[in-house]
Amino acid sequence: DYIAVAFDLKAPTARHKMYDGYKANRKGMPEELAAQMPILKDVLRAMNITIIEKEGYEADDVLGTLSRIGENSGLDVVLLTGDRDSFQLATDKVSIYIPRTKAGKTETEIFNRDKVLEVYGVEPKQMIEVKGLQGDTSDNIPGVPGIGEKTALSLVKKYGTIDHLYECVENNTDDLKGKQREKIAENKELAMLSKTLGTINLETPIEKSIDDLKMKEWNKSEVYKIFKELKFNR
Repeated sequence: DYIAVAFDLKAPTARHKMYDGYKANRKGMPEELAAQMPILKDVLRAMNITIIEKEGYEADDVLGTLSRIGENSGLDVVLLTGDRDSFQLATDKVSIYIPRTKAGKTETEIFNRDKVLEVYGVEPKQMIEVKGLQGDTSDNIPGVPGIGEKTALSLVKKYGTIDHLYECVENNTDDLKGKQREKIAENKELAMLSKTLGTINLETPIEKSIDDLKMKEWNKSEVYKIFKELKFNR
């Protein structure tokens, strides 16, 4: 009934300002893909599909905020994204559709709250805690050195949150040992920073209301004209 597409903008976001290294290892978009973005936006406009971009925020923040607005309005929400960071947004009403190409065919995996629980053994919101401990090489989020996904998940299952983990470490009520305890104890600031960097903002200021995102008829003559130029035959 409603649809919108979110894009990142080039301007630095709050995360870049917080941590210089954020996404510092990312190569720019390949030129032949960048050249297609304006065309893609022309197609969306001709289809009367709302485009939302917000300076200082990432597309993930826009999606997260829209998902909460939709859920609070009593809607079932679908997020179509290739980014597994969005699992933190899954609820009983918000599903994440992850497309992937396998043997030349596109398959879609669907993650709602139950699926995240089944696959990872933690609540969707706790995926933020996992990210804080594990970090993320693709976004250059540091995490705690030497803590991988398996360990991060087991720590979150046991302690619930990073705050509680450090509370236990500081009060000597944890059951961590040796090098692992040392690494965790020494890197509290990195863990906290990584958790903040990995948290999708659900309060992104979006000027559009839900009603603005209602599905509309395509501008058929405009769509036809663009598709003809692009040599799409069907």
